[in-house]
Amino acid sequence: MRTNPHILEINTRAWMKRLERRHGQKFTLDQIPDNYWTEIKALGFDAVWLMGVWKHSPKATEIARTHPDVVEAVRKIEPNFDPQDIVASPYAIMEYVVDDPLGGPESLKKLRAKLNGIGIAVFLDFVGNHTAIDAPTVETDPDLYINTGTAQPHVHADWFFTNKAGVHIAHGRDPYFAPWTDTAQLNYFNPKTRRFMLDNLLRVAEQCDGVRCDMAMLSLNKVHRDTWRDFLGNDLPKEEFWTQALKEVRDIHPEFTFIAEVYWGLEWEIQEMGFDYTYDKVLYDRLRFSNSENIKAHLGAEHLFQMRSIRFTSNHDEEESLKAFGKEKSLAASTIIATLPGARMFYLFQLLGRPARLPIQYVKDWFTVDKEVATYYARLLTIASAPEFHGGQWSLKEVRALNDDSYRNVLAWQWKQRNTGKMVVINYSGQPSRCCLPMKGSEALNGSVREEFSKQQIEVTPQMRAEGFTLELKPYESKIFTFSL
Repeated sequence: MRTNPHILEINTRAWMKRLERRHGQKFTLDQIPDNYWTEIKALGFDAVWLMGVWKHSPKATEIARTHPDVVEAVRKIEPNFDPQDIVASPYAIMEYVVDDPLGGPESLKKLRAKLNGIGIAVFLDFVGNHTAIDAPTVETDPDLYINTGTAQPHVHADWFFTNKAGVHIAHGRDPYFAPWTDTAQLNYFNPKTRRFMLDNLLRVAEQCDGVRCDMAMLSLNKVHRDTWRDFLGNDLPKEEFWTQALKEVRDIHPEFTFIAEVYWGLEWEIQEMGFDYTYDKVLYDRLRFSNSENIKAHLGAEHLFQMRSIRFTSNHDEEESLKAFGKEKSLAASTIIATLPGARMFYLFQLLGRPARLPIQYVKDWFTVDKEVATYYARLLTIASAPEFHGGQWSLKEVRALNDDSYRNVLAWQWKQRNTGKMVVINYSGQPSRCCLPMKGSEALNGSVREEFSKQQIEVTPQMRAEGFTLELKPYESKIFTFSL
């Protein structure tokens, strides 16, 4: 993959339902028409993350179809929905085997070969913290899980369920939310559990080019201990699970890519264990809730941290960007993440302009494409695929005032590669903004400048070189300039 790769998340089952409606037939993974993949490649994507391909849980499907939160969220959009359109959570995994409706393992193998052949890597899910509540090992090997044997839990009995043998097994959870009742919590203080999950990960690595590790921080020794302190001893294992896991996989697959979903300020710790990229949820929150000054502060972090961050404005866990940000702000935010160092992740439904998020268990095709949004993303991704954004030197750029303080709303950075460069300027506010961009010294421009969205050519005058490049920007307006040095 390129430096600063573009990654497309696809809710596989929901997308294939959409294709089924469009074409009037069902597809397996290898039968998806080639034109969809060539379009994705043409947009500049280096990898697709096929979310939700593993064998789903019948019990999790049953739970989802009656879960109040799932049902209520779907009913708000589709009052007369068909319960058959609700399936198990992709994160309640029975086994790391491609589900039969998607074509099984052979279908994935054929698709991967096809995508690799056109330069697209295939990423899949790895859920380290838990399995489905009805995974075979819940019955055959309950010691893999946090459990209290046949004795009732002495505290938090509502966190547990009972298998057929009468063993009380914990549901998966993180320390800040109620348990996920369609899951069973793995015990990472049991060496047998670690070996079991390492073997699963090695099997997954045979089937793809990288994994997105769900809630990766929950498997850290200290987090696991603090979450399950009432049911575990205080002695921490000598080694972190992820340290061992990444080493074993890369001994066999040196180029394998690891992405960590991680929060709580643990991103750097996870990066140091060898993960290629960690979620940058802090940037997402600042883009959504804060201002340009705080965004600039975040972008002042160490460059290596930036390069190992994965940026996003939408994914299956977050509210759809159009609803979360509003249309103009969402497109400006996406322009930011598309032009920063690090991995840039987009959600397929985001590119199509889905107006609101529904639970990932709901797979019906229910919305029409927002053509304005789709057109903008197509242009943005084409621009952001230029070599300067993937091999150049990145730096924040100084922005100066003209005759008011609206310049504080403006974000600017540039990429330099040999004798060419890109300059990104974004008014990240709901008010018009004016600013001046200095052009002296090593940043002096020669010849003309082209603005990529409008394709306008701007002649660089001696006055501009001496006094700077002045800009007037509409609310949430983005400009990307190509220049010669």
